[in-house]
Amino acid sequence: MPAITPFLWFDDEAEEAARFYTSVFPNSQILEVSGSGGDGPPTTVRFSLDGTEFVALNGGPAHRGFNLAVSFVVDCAGPDEVDRYWSALTDGGEEGRCGWLTDRFGLSWQIVPVGLGDLLGDPDPERAAHAMEAMLAMGKLDLPAIARAADGAA
Repeated sequence: MPAITPFLWFDDEAEEAARFYTSVFPNSQILEVSGSGGDGPPTTVRFSLDGTEFVALNGGPAHRGFNLAVSFVVDCAGPDEVDRYWSALTDGGEEGRCGWLTDRFGLSWQIVPVGLGDLLGDPDPERAAHAMEAMLAMGKLDLPAIARAADGAA
């Protein structure tokens, strides 16, 4: 199967964004910075985030930002990871609902605790509905609180 690489269009902050993202995620690095041919910022930056390769382009203002139609999901092993990624990615960005946020560059992320899918897809429709209701009321997701709600606790 061919590789699929997310390609992100920025106005002129591709390298700044790549450096930020590689500072947030472990096992990440800038792989290549391709030139502008002049005094301006580089044209493209190839980088990897924990093994997933991305390309960032300084494409100018013709394309104006990202939107919620595309986001990246970060599966977090526990509440400490949720807190760490939420804090880092909302710095200069905006908190959203249901685990969504927009970072300082306008890119959307979903910070999701592992186990959320099990609660939302519980075979007991009442438990699943309670879990969904609790999740929909949250910004940053709190899996233990969602589990308590699924069990009928407030």
